[in-house]
Amino acid sequence: MYFDSHAHYDSRQFDSDRDGLLSALPLQGVECVIDPGCDGETSRKALEIAEKYDYIYAAVGWHPQEWESWTADSIGEIRALAAHPKAVAIGEIGLDYYWDKEHKALQEEMLRAQLELAIELDKPVVIHDRDAHADCMAVTLEYPSLRGVYHCFSGSAQMARQLLSAGWYLGFDGPITYKNARRNLEALAVCPMDRILIETDSPYLTPEPMRGRRNDSSMLRYVVQKIAEVKSLSPEAVAAATAENARSLFGISY
Repeated sequence: MYFDSHAHYDSRQFDSDRDGLLSALPLQGVECVIDPGCDGETSRKALEIAEKYDYIYAAVGWHPQEWESWTADSIGEIRALAAHPKAVAIGEIGLDYYWDKEHKALQEEMLRAQLELAIELDKPVVIHDRDAHADCMAVTLEYPSLRGVYHCFSGSAQMARQLLSAGWYLGFDGPITYKNARRNLEALAVCPMDRILIETDSPYLTPEPMRGRRNDSSMLRYVVQKIAEVKSLSPEAVAAATAENARSLFGISY
């Protein structure tokens, strides 16, 4: 059974068939899903979905790309949303220099405020790090009591080792199946099985051989197969280990 540690079922791309798709996931071997919000609206939507399905949980937070909607009231909004019993993490939060290099200071302010809230609330964090590896790692490592996952990890093997030594989990998804996956696979190779989470980032990052279609949690099997190949394990062993890792990080038992 698979644990999808990162899927955006709050996305409008699922509006036409969300209920049917989510209802079918257990029949496709998916035992649990974390749906991270990216601002107040999507965090509320993720919680609404989590309320409807026993096997779906939410993370609540403000994505760095959503800096324009961040206000002095946003941290209070996240705090209130995080009180929901199905809010298991603060996220998706982090730094993104791919889309925006002009507001680095504001992105860091948003990140620090949410990291400090996570520590206060004793919740793990879901980190988004795109083209901001050095800065993102420097900020997160300033908070040694933090626990969480670097989702869709795209850093080097050296960066992976530094984060692993600080107790972080690393999330791997569709890109490890791509032809240009050398860097991703080098990081995967140094990551022990007890620190790996699997994810889809649905509806994005669809794995090969389904690339070009909308992604969903049923496609986790391709990610699992690739990890099994790299680690010389059975797919069943990879699925079981990564599910246990996710349950441990997010404090979920079932």
